[in-house]
Amino acid sequence: MAQARGNTRQRIQDVALELFAEQGYEKTSLREIAERLDVTKAALYYHFKTKEDILVGIFEDLTRPMDELIEWGREQPSTLETKREVLRRYQVALLAAAPLFRFMQENQAAVSKLSVGLTFKERMLALNDLLQEPGSVMTDKVRCVSAIFTLHAGTFFMNNVEGDPEEKQEAVLEVALDLIEQAQSGR
Repeated sequence: MAQARGNTRQRIQDVALELFAEQGYEKTSLREIAERLDVTKAALYYHFKTKEDILVGIFEDLTRPMDELIEWGREQPSTLETKREVLRRYQVALLAAAPLFRFMQENQAAVSKLSVGLTFKERMLALNDLLQEPGSVMTDKVRCVSAIFTLHAGTFFMNNVEGDPEEKQEAVLEVALDLIEQAQSGR
């Protein structure tokens, strides 16, 4: 029984994210989500009371790997190899959460009003803290931030660049790693 409930929650989240991406968060109603799922609004309410509850659930599920990465990174020595591994693991988490990040990009105004917006910012700051050395010069701070956003850009914008998807992701990671290595060496 719990398995079926988990599958229903997941189906609701998947359909809601599809609708949010298609027509925007603000323009999507719980009724439309229920209709697309072919369930009653009451059945939907059993799992989620509001659209925000659905979005928070999606966000928590897809960002759990990011939270685990931050926790892991905090337990590691602050070495270049740890920083490289943080970037490798972050790229994997980004690729898995791509639908959520696309939604966030396309619905920035709505997301900024929701409780999930701030927690994402906090995660980004925590991730940046794993990469930056205390007392870094400004150019090295910029390199660390740029490494993170290189992975973001690679995940979302490289789709428009011709080439093999795997090769593009490898190239994106290589550039991010180069930035971290430059920041670490203080060049």
